[in-house]
Amino acid sequence: MFKKIHRELKKESCRKIGNGLLVMALICCLMFVSYQATSAVITSATVGDRELPIYCVDTTEKKVALSFDAAWGAEDFPRIMDVLDKHKVKVTFFMTGGWVEDNPDCVKELVKRGHDLGNHSEHHYDMTTISQEEKDSELKTVHDKVKKLTGYEMYLFRPPYGAYDNDVIKTAYAMHYYPIQWSVDSLDWKNYGVDSIITTVCNHKALAPGAIILCHNGAKYTADALDAMLTNLEEQGYKIVPISKLIMKKNYHMDATGKQIADDAEKQKTTEAVIH
Repeated sequence: MFKKIHRELKKESCRKIGNGLLVMALICCLMFVSYQATSAVITSATVGDRELPIYCVDTTEKKVALSFDAAWGAEDFPRIMDVLDKHKVKVTFFMTGGWVEDNPDCVKELVKRGHDLGNHSEHHYDMTTISQEEKDSELKTVHDKVKKLTGYEMYLFRPPYGAYDNDVIKTAYAMHYYPIQWSVDSLDWKNYGVDSIITTVCNHKALAPGAIILCHNGAKYTADALDAMLTNLEEQGYKIVPISKLIMKKNYHMDATGKQIADDAEKQKTTEAVIH
């Protein structure tokens, strides 16, 4: 009888141990999945001890993205839209909260015409100089305004003045935004003239597949230069796309210049190096 009880106790003990090991295994799996999901968002932007926005994209396709920062007026908005339609080009508009409030019909028109809507912060502050609570608010306030107005869920963010630090980039990713910089600056905001904008963009040393071009609506000569600039880019063989169609959404990392590179591309290069 005692042997029978002992056998039963031993079976029960083994069962509990087995269940415990199973639970531990499940917890470990969940922790691993959670870590992978988190690291895919956070560490993809890390180079050394720096967090970087996306300046450009590593691609063999001859395509570039055109973007406009919208923080000033909208007097030239209809002309810009007409030129973009003429070239059948979609772009990305990064809008401040003030611009959204002052130009709700323009925001709706961007959605209607199939352009990207991007977040350029509520007040156009230097994001590196404000508190974490203010950083969160600067992104969330504009996001909520645009969503309420159009139903559009923005996920592209450009820091005002191009100013960022590790906290700014981490904040963007934590709020489900891809932080976007640029590799080709038109310098249209300096008001040097139409020819200057065209030459600066189309002859820029960083103009290459995967480049992100920065322009501004509300600048003095941008609308006048846009048609010729797009024609020149097209004659060079470039396809102009919105940023959402250029960047990678997952499985990528950055190099020290802020170029977004597919993880698979690195594996391919390593494999080719071994073969050769």
